[in-house]
Amino acid sequence: MGQMGLSSFSFSMVSYIILVLGLIIGPLLCNGGKTSTFVRKVEKTVDMPLDSDVFKAPPGYNAPQQVHITQGDQVGKAVIVSWVTVNEPGSSEVLYWSEISKHKKVAKGKVVTYTYFNYTSGDLGQTFDSNKTLTHYEMNPQKGQAVLFVGDLSYADNYPNHDNNRWDSWARFVERSVAYQPWIWTAGNHELDFAPEIGETKPFKPFSKRSETPWLIVLMHSPWYNSYNYHYMEGETMRVMYEPLFVKYKVDLVFAGHVHAYERSERVSNVAYNIINGECMPVKDQSAPVYITIGDGGNIEGLANNMSEPQPAYSAYREASFGHAILDIKNRTHAYYSWHRNDDGYAVEADSLWFFNRQWYPKDESH
Repeated sequence: MGQMGLSSFSFSMVSYIILVLGLIIGPLLCNGGKTSTFVRKVEKTVDMPLDSDVFKAPPGYNAPQQVHITQGDQVGKAVIVSWVTVNEPGSSEVLYWSEISKHKKVAKGKVVTYTYFNYTSGDLGQTFDSNKTLTHYEMNPQKGQAVLFVGDLSYADNYPNHDNNRWDSWARFVERSVAYQPWIWTAGNHELDFAPEIGETKPFKPFSKRSETPWLIVLMHSPWYNSYNYHYMEGETMRVMYEPLFVKYKVDLVFAGHVHAYERSERVSNVAYNIINGECMPVKDQSAPVYITIGDGGNIEGLANNMSEPQPAYSAYREASFGHAILDIKNRTHAYYSWHRNDDGYAVEADSLWFFNRQWYPKDESH
């Protein structure tokens, strides 16, 4: 049993976004972009033991732990603060203030008591590579003000009864970042928790909605455009249903996980097909989003390092490495994007590009 505190308050947010954190089109579409020549040493990926220092609970009776903040409204002017006390309900008050002011305000939240199946409260994955990725991001001199996490958090479902001790250890592991900047989440297949043996019989529950914003960015878990030989066409039914809407409403960027590697697409769509014309190949489309696969956080399943050849034309850059990316939204028309592999220095950009907003500045970024 644990106690969770929640509180929200208003503040101003600058548009820096961090991305931590997972269809192969046939060989007819070739002459693609760049495949990185960097080759990472193949190593076994294992979870860190529960007594690792990065999972350590804070000292003291009933001390707050798993302190997390996330976006609290649709316009970027509020945050939600949550934390856990494992022994009994603690204070639900949060002190907050502007970074340019010493005047402190108080927000009072609510307390929720929760229990888990076969569990006593005491895991981006929680492997040694996960720790390296988070440390690599923390040491990057260019800091963002929010993290977009595209699914597969703790991998607790790899353990019997989806071991919730691994959820607690993961929450303590990421606390060093998520307690200081908002993380905005999407669920992956490892969060679906389809486990009839413990009473969870619904494998998918809608949990999010789109809000109006100059930049329209979609987070999903299974990628639609993916030239790695992993999770082949798992997102195809969803692509067929929703890609016309992405093009119609000029989605700027789509971030996905699931495939444990990195890839950035051209702006492409595959929406022209009907039963008569036979046009079933992706084509360049300036109303379409760029698709970025960034399931490269470091996890117990290891890297996806088997790519389809030749590289499809829709694939602009791909690399089988762990890393993180930074999306710096400058204004309503321009954003600068960079991807950083773990094996480089913190400030090294292995892949980068200026993105132009599809609604307000629909120019071709590749020129």
